[in-house]
Amino acid sequence: MYISLKNQTSTKMKHIKYWMVSTFCFVALSTVEAQQTYWSKVEKRESTLGIADVYQKFNTPDFQLKLVKASQTIAALHPNSEPYFDFTPGERLEIRDKDSLYHLGDINLRIKDPNGIWKNYSTATSRAAVKPLEVSGNILAAANLANTLPNDIPVSVKRYYELDNDQLVMRFEITNKQNTSVEIGALGLPMVFNNILEGKSLVETHAQNVFFDPYIGKDAGYLEVKRLSGGGPALLVLPKENMAFEAYRPLLDDPTPKSIVFEGFHEWMAHSKAYAEKEWKGVEQWNKPTSLTLEPKETKSFSLKFVLSEGIKNIQETLVKEEHPVAVGVPGYVLPQDVNAQLFIHYKSDIAALEVEPKGALDVKEEDTTPSGKKKYSVQGKKWGRARLTVTYEDGVEQTINYKIIKPETEVIKDFGHFLTTEQWFDGPNDPFGRNPSAISYDYEKKEQVVQDGRVWISGLSDEGGAGSWLAAVVKQLVQPDKEEIKKLQAFVDETLWGGIQYNEGPQKYGVKKSIFYYEPDSLPKGTYSDKINYNTWAAWDHKHANDPGRSYNYPHVAAAYWVMYRLSRYHQGLVDNHPWDWYLENAYHTSVAMVEQAPYYAQFGQMEGSVFLFVLEDLKNEGLTEMATDLEERMKQRADHWRALDYPFGSEMPWDSTGQEEVYVWSDYFGYDRKAMVTLRAILAYMPTMPHWGYNGNARRYWDFLYGGKAGETSRVERQIHHYGSSLNAIPVLSHFRKKPDNLYLLKVGYGGLLGGISNITQDGFGPAAFHSYPSALKIDGISGDYGSGFYGYAVNTSSYLVKDEDMGWLAFGGNLSQKGDVVEVELTTAAKSKVFIAPKKLWLTLDAGSFKKVAYNDKTGELNLTLGSKTAHTPYAYLRVDGSDAELPFKKVRGAYQIELGKNETEIKLQ
Repeated sequence: MYISLKNQTSTKMKHIKYWMVSTFCFVALSTVEAQQTYWSKVEKRESTLGIADVYQKFNTPDFQLKLVKASQTIAALHPNSEPYFDFTPGERLEIRDKDSLYHLGDINLRIKDPNGIWKNYSTATSRAAVKPLEVSGNILAAANLANTLPNDIPVSVKRYYELDNDQLVMRFEITNKQNTSVEIGALGLPMVFNNILEGKSLVETHAQNVFFDPYIGKDAGYLEVKRLSGGGPALLVLPKENMAFEAYRPLLDDPTPKSIVFEGFHEWMAHSKAYAEKEWKGVEQWNKPTSLTLEPKETKSFSLKFVLSEGIKNIQETLVKEEHPVAVGVPGYVLPQDVNAQLFIHYKSDIAALEVEPKGALDVKEEDTTPSGKKKYSVQGKKWGRARLTVTYEDGVEQTINYKIIKPETEVIKDFGHFLTTEQWFDGPNDPFGRNPSAISYDYEKKEQVVQDGRVWISGLSDEGGAGSWLAAVVKQLVQPDKEEIKKLQAFVDETLWGGIQYNEGPQKYGVKKSIFYYEPDSLPKGTYSDKINYNTWAAWDHKHANDPGRSYNYPHVAAAYWVMYRLSRYHQGLVDNHPWDWYLENAYHTSVAMVEQAPYYAQFGQMEGSVFLFVLEDLKNEGLTEMATDLEERMKQRADHWRALDYPFGSEMPWDSTGQEEVYVWSDYFGYDRKAMVTLRAILAYMPTMPHWGYNGNARRYWDFLYGGKAGETSRVERQIHHYGSSLNAIPVLSHFRKKPDNLYLLKVGYGGLLGGISNITQDGFGPAAFHSYPSALKIDGISGDYGSGFYGYAVNTSSYLVKDEDMGWLAFGGNLSQKGDVVEVELTTAAKSKVFIAPKKLWLTLDAGSFKKVAYNDKTGELNLTLGSKTAHTPYAYLRVDGSDAELPFKKVRGAYQIELGKNETEIKLQ
């Protein structure tokens, strides 16, 4: 397989060998040659789809539809507004025209035979020309699919492409041919759109490829298909008749090789009972698995319709126009138990019943109706874990909304910090690699620390997969400082980080190693390495390769650790005593510079957690360290200028990635490169949706890191990850842009979904896993901590509360509980840090470097704002308040640009006009 590097303007051929060997590029298979062999095997198969014959072409009001005449599968689907663009992988038909490769227009069935055994039937397994049927009226094309299905199938299947109110509909008509009833235990339609990125540059992928996200919500479900650029019309696939979106099954039998450039295809399942009884047995599904019984000679139709939305942010408006049920949850669908959430439902039919599963998990109460007719409900999470709300409408339509109920954020973060500094705290004597003391990777299934792994970085305290635990332990203190935990972290800094993970002398000073655990059995005592682990792979770096400082992505972790320790030392008293504040800030600066100097190749890309470099710069300026600030700013501007010159500067070690956008956005915004900031934001919104499902709401696309940051074994695979670290990292630019455009509620819903998604997978006892598995055979957290720390960084630096007013839904609070008396709206904060509040009507951004907001009260008529600060603590006698968006002066002295406010034994109240 060829992975294009054309988007990387400074790439030289000499880098390619290093790129392939030293990074994590080949996911499904271990080498390029193996990928090429895999594709070659596909290409050498006999062509059976019939693409050598004539195509059929049809024009509809929205689309140009192209069918393969022999199979009547969809060869292309072009929007009329942009006829050069194809939602399907039609460009690869000459490769994918073989048996068992799925196309849009196929159908999969699992039917129970007379012996009670489920049997599979698929139109893709053994291709043959289908028999065309005569068409009339609104029917564009039709066929009997018997020729491409096994002879023993007990039903007949016909497929129709037709227009209904000028909209394109794909309909399957299934008839029971027998004189006895037939049970269909699985019915799925493959959703084959052009998400194969292989062989393309970033410019080409953003122009030609799509990603798609499912709302697995029964009759209210849908699929959104969006091009990578975030531009152009979005395609919505909606249920038309008997096609409730019950499950979303990966098509693992399609031989198109999955890799970092191809996530794979899935199918929309209307019935899934047969899989729930076998492959998915014992797994709690998003919806209740069902089957369908066809009586003798009975016929039923199953159809989907294809609808265009003007743009991504218009999707919910389009759903309303299509008279599709629309639900909006505030603050989303991850519910801390102390949050009074809201749910707004818009549909033409009244609600007949609400059902909560497990019983008592949610408390849902009807409140009133909005001016536009939305039904408003209060929602309270009662029982920790997943919960499903089923809304049954009077017209028989069913909608499911999946929630995740978590502890109050304060408790979640407290438990998380405790787990990291106890269960995950590695302090074993005489470790030959010098990893003690540190928070180290943890296997939650085995309840043990991961001190050895064939991927050396996992237990080597660097890379995202190894640094994740100690990074999370440090940045947790930014949200919720704990003296005893900080004491341990100071020892980590002095004994493990400085001089261990990071060079502290010589020409590589401040360079960060790829791993401090390595595989070199000849240089260490016998028995050092477990004989139960396979070290015979490229991932078992020797000492030389582990010490390589050339991977830029390792530097933000270290810079973030120093920056947080600086903030703790500078804005609190008695929390940090091993070094003065300037040692930490200067080390953060030198680490930032070392990234550019010692890892220049990868430093040309946006880094995950790269926003920390901006935070370091801001604090250098606040401290008056002008020389360092100027130097860092100039270096970062050179990087931003490089991104500005590229159409889509979102490469990384991977050909496409969803993590560099965070840093590209913040620096583009900082330097006033507004066009590039918008290009970046649109790209984020293309892979980060908002929908009534906790797993996909605000979930930034990521699908290969179960191999590199997840648990080894059967779940180490290419698979859409639910709330991997990309969710909370990408929430940084989304929420930042919302604060610039507070009338765009879509941004807040997406960003807050990613923010709370970032802590949604933390267990009741405080373990933070790499991500949640989306395959219906799993639907569980990953077994190890892996690279979760990067995601927690995104939560820690971005956790905040928002007060907004929507013209229809009224006052809304994200990150707090809202009450209203006359013109005064009050929000009691529920975030763990309680340190940031945005008042949207005034574009007022209030942040605390130390101290906490208890509540804020805003008078909508006078514009007056009352702030209530929490009382002082042993380590926080002062609050440091920053006000962005108001020129009002407060009667307090300014320290480093923030108002220094002495706190008392009781709450402190401040009025801001």
